[in-house]
Amino acid sequence: MRISVAGILWLTSLACMAQAPQTQQQRPRPAAEDGGVREVLESIVIPPIPHAPFTATLATEATKYAADGATMTFANERHIARDAQGRIYEERWLLVPKNGNVKSWMNWIQIADPQQRTLYNCSTERHICDLLVYDPASDLAAASPRKGPSGPMPHGDGNVAWEDLGNRNIAGVDTVGARETTTVNAGTMGNDQPLTSMREYWHSDQLGINLLSIRTSPMFGKQTFTITEITAGDPDPQMFALPAGYKVNDQRKNPPISH
Repeated sequence: MRISVAGILWLTSLACMAQAPQTQQQRPRPAAEDGGVREVLESIVIPPIPHAPFTATLATEATKYAADGATMTFANERHIARDAQGRIYEERWLLVPKNGNVKSWMNWIQIADPQQRTLYNCSTERHICDLLVYDPASDLAAASPRKGPSGPMPHGDGNVAWEDLGNRNIAGVDTVGARETTTVNAGTMGNDQPLTSMREYWHSDQLGINLLSIRTSPMFGKQTFTITEITAGDPDPQMFALPAGYKVNDQRKNPPISH
């Protein structure tokens, strides 16, 4: 479930990340400047499949590599859940420097309902839940990941290689691993040398999610998503209720008629 459909973890500017969290009224916004990059980090996909409920803790690490070999790593932990109806609950916590003195804080709560086709993005800072249309189709496809063929890419752009990694138990759940390595030839996308990226995942067929997902790329560095704790069974139904006192901002073009 990104932020529009399946949730986004925001990587704010480095200056903002370096500041200790303050109260909502005191938290300053960075001044506008020329240049810079605003980035988003896509997390694991949680398909809204029914009859496979769980509650889990998901740890994220995002590492950037500088040209001189230095690294910067940001991290957080958050709670995720899915009930027997296929509804999805996700918290979003700010990514902060790993092992630093800045504490993370929760800035979004997301609740998706595949039967009602609704997605609530709730800002803990504004106390507003934006109501959007939720299309579960793309997320459902992630429940059964398929490996592509190994071999050359179209138009001579590069090469793709797949590996089977076998079986592994993660947090008490059996998973099956696979790795995809993609090499893009020089000149394909403005690169003067071949570029190699890798995607590795350890998937649970029982739950339809990846319990460990690792991605590396010259574009964004390394991203690691790890389920550290997981409990099978229906989560607390209260998790799927909107936070008390939050205003709902209906952003659907044609909201359904209430009965």
